[in-house]
Amino acid sequence: MFRGGPSLVGRAEGIRFPDRLELKWKFETKRPVRSSPAIVQGRVYFGSNDKRVYCLDAASGAPVWSASTEGPVESSPLVLDGRVYVGSSDGFLYCLDASAGSLLWKFETEDRILCGPNWVSLPEGGRKGVLFGSYDGKLYCVDSQTGVKIWDYLTDNYVNGSPAVDGKVTVVGGCDARVHIVSVTDGHKVGEVDAGAYIAASVALEGGRAYVGHYDNEVLCVDIPSATVAWIYKDRNFPYFSSAALGPKQVLVGGRDRRLHCIDRNTGAAIWAFRAQGKVDSSPVIVGDKVLFGAEDGRLYLLRLADGAEVWSHEIGQGMMGSPAVTENLVVIGAEDGAVYAFEPPRR
Repeated sequence: MFRGGPSLVGRAEGIRFPDRLELKWKFETKRPVRSSPAIVQGRVYFGSNDKRVYCLDAASGAPVWSASTEGPVESSPLVLDGRVYVGSSDGFLYCLDASAGSLLWKFETEDRILCGPNWVSLPEGGRKGVLFGSYDGKLYCVDSQTGVKIWDYLTDNYVNGSPAVDGKVTVVGGCDARVHIVSVTDGHKVGEVDAGAYIAASVALEGGRAYVGHYDNEVLCVDIPSATVAWIYKDRNFPYFSSAALGPKQVLVGGRDRRLHCIDRNTGAAIWAFRAQGKVDSSPVIVGDKVLFGAEDGRLYLLRLADGAEVWSHEIGQGMMGSPAVTENLVVIGAEDGAVYAFEPPRR
């Protein structure tokens, strides 16, 4: 799923990368791919702005199936219990069979769904809920098996980012300039924090703290139990669209100032910044002692986590807005040229 797991921390756990990667395969769609792929059991799932959801063979890039919607699919898929959950700009959340792509159900909202869905275990009957936001201003929880609405939570503007889950709460940033803390059980408000500006990114949530950048050029650390801002990072007057990745001591987030920023997780102080040649809307992924991300300059970058030194990069040629999906032997990312690119460690 988007950012690797329900807390959206953007870490590929237990994986160590070599110092370079090689292109393995390329698959072309008919429109830009802004959806961040999911890699599950030898298959790659993603959406495209050509209004389709795709499933590819991870080893070869060969198509397994595709399913159509009525709008561009920027949402990143959630693959859970043999099903694929993905939103579309047509206002529906789709539940597809992961093996064949057949439609199992769809849930209608009143506007676009651009975020990647998340999931939560519900207390009664062993059920699971699927969480997602819509441009109708609501955060939804629906039954994963039936698509029946369990609850919804109303904000004052669009919900663009994915909701993060930690224990009994889900946390989501809104275009109403608030960080919303909501009970996963029944959707009641636990708390909220005034962020001061429109939030398009997804929150990274761990250790009782939420980390997110916003459109007024700041990255916030929010203490969840007290619903207060613990620290604020501000460097240059450019907004943040990228979602943060959390290292043991670092917060990494891309900015529209063409930089990847590394921030001290405890204090909010700057550690280092790497300058790319285009906006960094792509959300970084921490892989062991390295960090991987794409940029509008058309390059996929691999940096050293300790000091931000460039280890390797590959010129795709077109910008990347989505987050890379990472397994031990594969990296997959979509680009504005409509293609999905897969990279692997060098073969010996």
